[in-house]
Amino acid sequence: MKYIVLIPARYESTRFPGKPLAKICGEEMIVRVCRQVAKTGLPLAVATDNELIRETVEKAGFRAVMTASTHRSGTERVEEAYRNLGEEADVIINVQGDEPFIDPEQIKLLAGIFSGNPDTEIATLARPFDPAAGFEALENPNLVKLVKSEEGRALYFSRSVIPYVRREPKEKWLETTSFFSHIGIYAYRATTLSEIVRLPESPLEAAESLEQLRWLQDGRTIRVAVSDHITVGIDTPEDLAEAERYLSQRQKAQEC
Repeated sequence: MKYIVLIPARYESTRFPGKPLAKICGEEMIVRVCRQVAKTGLPLAVATDNELIRETVEKAGFRAVMTASTHRSGTERVEEAYRNLGEEADVIINVQGDEPFIDPEQIKLLAGIFSGNPDTEIATLARPFDPAAGFEALENPNLVKLVKSEEGRALYFSRSVIPYVRREPKEKWLETTSFFSHIGIYAYRATTLSEIVRLPESPLEAAESLEQLRWLQDGRTIRVAVSDHITVGIDTPEDLAEAERYLSQRQKAQEC
């Protein structure tokens, strides 16, 4: 089975313009993502609509492919990049350009979902929520939660806390129930990717602002693997400062 990893990276961002070029340990975020992905040994390319990002990626020795600036999501950008590359792959893996701490083993775990499972259309990752983080962190709508079946099929994603624990007071929820947060990395069969980008926005997607709900509402199956590895996504300049603190906790000199 042939895989390719595509990394969507756009320059314009409401909360953090120029985010892919923000530096962590003196290195641009998008380059750090590429280096993490390259450790898997899988072919990769950055999908961008910005020439400066393209130049930065290529200067670091990685491939970049230009895409339109009108895409509504990273999935749409990845789909165009795949077409523009003109390379055949069975599975396309979408690693966000603002995940500089993505672990290579997470990417391999995601790819492994497709091995021996011809019915898998889409796959993603989840992480057990750490009760020590507290209920306030669980309630944060920026933390996407999910519930899944025992065999690993996604049942629903939400910005609200799911499941709702009806018979316990909220202060007991973390003691009595396991919760999962979503890790925003996806993999799609090539044929599935070309189909889902043509779907119209669904009511659930519009309500929660989560594109994966469009796929679920269309009847697509999303398989979920569980990873304990902690990642730090960068959405704002404040997140970047948090990332620097995270590096310090993991012995910054070695991580850089």
